[in-house]
Amino acid sequence: MVVLNRIYTRTGDDGTTSLGDNQRRKKYDLRIEAYGTLDEVNAVVGLVRLHVSSDPALDAPLARIQNDLFDVEADLCLAEKGPGGARLTVTDTQVAWLEGEIDRLNADLAPLRSFILPGGTAAAAYLHLARTVCRRAERIMVELADQPGESVSAPSLKYVNRLSDFLFVAGRYANHQGATDVLWVPGQNR
Repeated sequence: MVVLNRIYTRTGDDGTTSLGDNQRRKKYDLRIEAYGTLDEVNAVVGLVRLHVSSDPALDAPLARIQNDLFDVEADLCLAEKGPGGARLTVTDTQVAWLEGEIDRLNADLAPLRSFILPGGTAAAAYLHLARTVCRRAERIMVELADQPGESVSAPSLKYVNRLSDFLFVAGRYANHQGATDVLWVPGQNR
């Protein structure tokens, strides 16, 4: 468990930050960038929840996702396995749960006939924003995993990939089950 008695430590004043194993890294390091970007996803999901708090079909899974994102961030804040070889991360079970949630929400949606433009309800717009930030986090995680001496757990990569799919489907669901999706009209303004 994390205990934070002091919020400022002054240790980052030199442009570095500490990983979970107390290793110091530059604040622009890819590992820091990866979990910082997931923190952005989590913040946008928090904004979404302000708009869907009365809809348990969206709010309950989003609450769970916010917690799961901290599990992914905990995984990323360790460059190596923790004490005793243990590492906190999401699991394939959490990935499977996310796939089930995608299928549950998608079951009520009409098939897509065009690409979707972010918009419609406020919740849908924020879900599409969360999706784009999530895709950025995924790109950073893949780049990090490709660096010599670095690793990212496979379940974390899968979870973030599925999460962007969930956020897309949830965005459609938040648009009155897709009825008020804003569709791209190719060449409309030529």
